[in-house]
Amino acid sequence: MALNKLKKLFADDEDENLMGTEDEYYNVDEEALKEADKTGNKMILMEPRAYSESQQIADHLKNRNSVVVNLKRVTSAQAKRIIDFLSGCIYSIGGKMQKIGVGIYLCTPKNVNIQGKISDDAEKNKSDDDSEIEW
Repeated sequence: MALNKLKKLFADDEDENLMGTEDEYYNVDEEALKEADKTGNKMILMEPRAYSESQQIADHLKNRNSVVVNLKRVTSAQAKRIIDFLSGCIYSIGGKMQKIGVGIYLCTPKNVNIQGKISDDAEKNKSDDDSEIEW
């Protein structure tokens, strides 16, 4: 079935390519979706409201899914406990955690590489020579 789609895509007659529908070329095989779920190719967005939800975040990481954690809905004490718990989980699976905003963290398992870094506004103000100027 995939071979037929490739033949249509690379056919000599351009008019034949234009006759196919867009859905025909973008259909995703159900088996491929199930396999992607098993291998951990998801980006999960979570906003925990209590410390007890940190185990669910850890479960996503164990399943090799990346998780963006927004801690703006918990108290600062709960946020600290969640970060401590996730730090231990991430260490145990060889993953990484990066702060990407105020109270927002990107947690990734070992199979995901993070490139680049988002600078913090507080760090930027410390390093600027013209920190007195308001923007």
